[in-house]
Amino acid sequence: MNAENKVLVVGGGIGGLCSAIALRRKGIAVDLVELKSEWTVYGVGIIQQSNVVREMSRLGLLDAYLDAAYAFEDVAIYTTEGQQLVRIPGQRLAGPQYPANVGISRRALHKVLSETAIELGAGVRLGLSVESLEQDSNGVDVLFTDGTRGRYDLVVGADGLYSKIRGMLFGDKYQPRFTGQSVWRYNFPRLPHIDHLANYQGPAGNAGLVPLSDDLMYMFTTSHEPENPWMAADQLAAQMRVRLQGMGGLIAELREQIVDNEQVVYKPLESVFVSEPWYRGRVMIIGDAAHATTPHLGQGAGMAIEDALVLSEELTSAGSLEEQLQRFMARRFDRCKYIAEKSLLAGEKEMARDREFDRIGLIKEMLELTAQPI
Repeated sequence: MNAENKVLVVGGGIGGLCSAIALRRKGIAVDLVELKSEWTVYGVGIIQQSNVVREMSRLGLLDAYLDAAYAFEDVAIYTTEGQQLVRIPGQRLAGPQYPANVGISRRALHKVLSETAIELGAGVRLGLSVESLEQDSNGVDVLFTDGTRGRYDLVVGADGLYSKIRGMLFGDKYQPRFTGQSVWRYNFPRLPHIDHLANYQGPAGNAGLVPLSDDLMYMFTTSHEPENPWMAADQLAAQMRVRLQGMGGLIAELREQIVDNEQVVYKPLESVFVSEPWYRGRVMIIGDAAHATTPHLGQGAGMAIEDALVLSEELTSAGSLEEQLQRFMARRFDRCKYIAEKSLLAGEKEMARDREFDRIGLIKEMLELTAQPI
């Protein structure tokens, strides 16, 4: 493909917006449609580890949100009572002028991504999705849900865990699976000594604290919920406190401050992985649509961001579209499969209360692998 070609991106989350930005920076015309009629952002914050910081720098985005983020270097693992087990130094993969890691609120990140995509000339339409697709050897005819039509050289489904585009390509072959766990998140004023990613683990469970700004941090914890129960909105704070019972130290102190039901972000954990090429002809899926996993390694959004950058590189390289997408798969499949499988493994070991599982070793292995160039 070259600069006069046109791409449709379906989905306005992190993966979709980064795809639009990456493609526009390469001179490719982009339309982006998002089903939601207004930009809304799920969750509280996001961790961008060293490899993601590197790619956001390459996308020309990092400087735009560093002031709204919290830059930090290390990851530390503690017992649930607060004894440090290991401190893993970060790697400044984006260059010495940038931090190793970044914590940022999802709302602040989304603001930068959406504004940048529009500034770069992406045609963004909200409250809209794809009704149907018909492709031939030269392009894809798209019927949108508002009755309008468009023709594109490539359609990129970045429409998340419950991807409509994935269903159009593969039917019901790949369906999200509940893993048996859920994640809980809650914001707090940042404590001065939480200047790094702090993970607490022990027989009573696990939790973590992530700095998001000078004034803000969030707590996360995962819980075993084998029946995937429905959680009443007016009980979320109490239920989160219950999930943190048995933990001491700082987590116990903060637990009693979890009182606002509306501030609790609760999410059952689901996963899906497409184990064959993520495209059919001129339609493809990326990000969570292709490889949604759990947050145990903190790389879910990072893999979507990497997808976006690699796609823009391959679509502006030599060869036919089929050859370009084959190279995209060669660069992405094994890396995403590793993150998906190892994240699920960590969750399975948590549910099994497996004290022999080397979580520290897995984190070090993951950081070493993701530090490698894509």
